[in-house]
Amino acid sequence: MKRYLTAIFIGISILILIIGLRIDVRWNGIVSWGLGFICLIFAAYFTKYIPNDKDKKDIE
Repeated sequence: MKRYLTAIFIGISILILIIGLRIDVRWNGIVSWGLGFICLIFAAYFTKYIPNDKDKKDIE
């Protein structure tokens, strides 16, 4: 499950930016970009759980 979290967080950040920037509320741009940036940081963190096929070939 952790290997899919990168794609999930990237998708969530895209949704936050699309929905957040369409709503016209005070401070909305800062909040939506901030939440999108936090989701991208989490996406970058969970890239370590993506399996690397190159390492499996070296072991065998």
